[in-house]
Amino acid sequence: MHKVLCKDMERKDFDIEEELNKLPVKPGVYLMHDRDDEIIYVGKAVILRNRVRSYFRASTKKTVKIQQMVKHIAWFEYIVTDSEMEALVLENNLIKENQPKYNTMLKDDKTYPYIKVTIAEDFPRILMCRKVLKDNARYFGPFTSGEAVRETIDLLRRIYKIRGCGMKIDEAEGPDRYDKKKCLYYHLGQCEAPCEGLVGREEYGQNITKVLEFLNGDHRQVIDELTGKMKAASDEMEFERAMEYRDLIESVRKVSQKQKITDTGGDDRDVIAFARSDDSVIIQMFFERGGKVVGKENYYMKHAQEDTTEDILSAFLMQFYTGAPFVPKEILLPCLPSEADLIEECLGNQKGSKVALTVPQKGRKDKLVKLAGENARIKLDQDLDKIRRKRERTEGAVGEIEKLLGLKDIHRMEAYDISNISGFESVGSMVVYEDGRPKNNEYRKFKIRSVMGPNDYASMEEVLTRRFEHGLTERGSDEGTGKFSKFPDLILMDGGKGQVGICEEVLERLGLDIPVCGMVKDDNHRTRGLYYKNREVKISHSSEGFRLITRIQDEAHRFAITFHRKLRGREQVHSVLDDIPGIGPKRRRALMKAFESIEDIRAASEEDLAGVEGFNRAAAKSVYEFFRK
Repeated sequence: MHKVLCKDMERKDFDIEEELNKLPVKPGVYLMHDRDDEIIYVGKAVILRNRVRSYFRASTKKTVKIQQMVKHIAWFEYIVTDSEMEALVLENNLIKENQPKYNTMLKDDKTYPYIKVTIAEDFPRILMCRKVLKDNARYFGPFTSGEAVRETIDLLRRIYKIRGCGMKIDEAEGPDRYDKKKCLYYHLGQCEAPCEGLVGREEYGQNITKVLEFLNGDHRQVIDELTGKMKAASDEMEFERAMEYRDLIESVRKVSQKQKITDTGGDDRDVIAFARSDDSVIIQMFFERGGKVVGKENYYMKHAQEDTTEDILSAFLMQFYTGAPFVPKEILLPCLPSEADLIEECLGNQKGSKVALTVPQKGRKDKLVKLAGENARIKLDQDLDKIRRKRERTEGAVGEIEKLLGLKDIHRMEAYDISNISGFESVGSMVVYEDGRPKNNEYRKFKIRSVMGPNDYASMEEVLTRRFEHGLTERGSDEGTGKFSKFPDLILMDGGKGQVGICEEVLERLGLDIPVCGMVKDDNHRTRGLYYKNREVKISHSSEGFRLITRIQDEAHRFAITFHRKLRGREQVHSVLDDIPGIGPKRRRALMKAFESIEDIRAASEEDLAGVEGFNRAAAKSVYEFFRK
């Protein structure tokens, strides 16, 4: 990849026809954006000009998915690469990073667990990780079971007393380098407290050597060592300790059976098959290591109905294996994916040796692929009802709301609420739902600045004005993006006609055209219907649409209340301390740092208070007597 090209003008001025004429006759990757600047599709091309132009050519036959996608394209950008294989790898990385709506996506992006021994440290640790880094540590795996990894680590820590903390320990600094007391693991006999200098680096290192031998498969030595200790304890009539060794021996045997470490010298292959419904795919994988099937996993993919089997397999292989720490030398499949040669080359380069994509016709390999297919079908049948119910609660519920209000293409909904107690610290909340699911990372909270007293309408006007003015500013900036730049397809107000009217006034003043709907409540503060276009719309209480509206209303209320409580608690602490004679800002901060709550300060003795940083006897007495007047 040697060159990055994208449009250099404001998004609102992007002329698709003009930009199509600038496309190069080179391989690369293209990214399609919608009006909210979301990447909705990532694709690769041998010749960018031909491929990208085909989306906008009326004579080109397009699938239903592509037709829908093209309707939402506001602008595009592209990256030129040196080869088709570079484009394939870059396309996959961008798909993983951006999760575009119209790409065939692997939903369960699982990774294999590894055991990591930090041998570069003076006192190494044993950890579970999902990525292999170049950090001078020793890695063992991949394992097919996270449970087996955790059991193995726990066992090795107990047997060899390997520390589990992340404390940085340098033997050269001596045993007095820490003021902390020995932790619980020392008192349980599971750590020898190298942090306190109670074990030297050499002795600790001998145990790490035994750990490495165990992870390399030498379980017999550990069992023999524990058996000797068990017999010695029994001979000394220390039966309780002997039972502990017996239990450890049993744990070693169980772990050695569960460990499924990849032996790169044996026959390593993955078996892949799948079953599909209209828009869902269950991928079933068997992992064969050293000639034995050692585990299985299933993965869920979302696809369009018209996607071919070959395209689905191609998307899965690239998304699953690209960047993975381990690739087997052979992958068994029910059919070859599209661009099989290119994928083989890509995975081979990653592995450092040849990787074969094989479609077996008979024998044991063929039976494994068929067995994987049967398992995938069983899993899909089990999941279809669960998937259907989930969709009814989310996309289905949004569809009901669309039909009820006479709207189309509702993707993003925002709901607002105000919280205060007698006007104290009024706050506003904004919660976001996309396709019927909460988008927690896009929730926003507002501390009301311009309104004094319990005026919900004025507070709501401030919140909405700030929210959409921020959004318009961000959209007009050079970047064109920001935390407020996405606008909703529907706004939900936690109230009826009054709240809707306030929102519509703000939108009209800012020149925005967004549908606004009120959530009308009954006497028990529960939603009874929707207020839209100056009329109340009845909604069945047994419908998924009603349940979604209720969830959104509750979430907006919960988010506002949580923020309000936090502010109120903070303000109460400050207001009380402000009234103590002789206690200024610095000492107030010291008190709040030293004690967790106002009640702890109230209960403190004069001696405790005098021990606070920056306090003398007079200051301590002032605080102590203040709470006892």
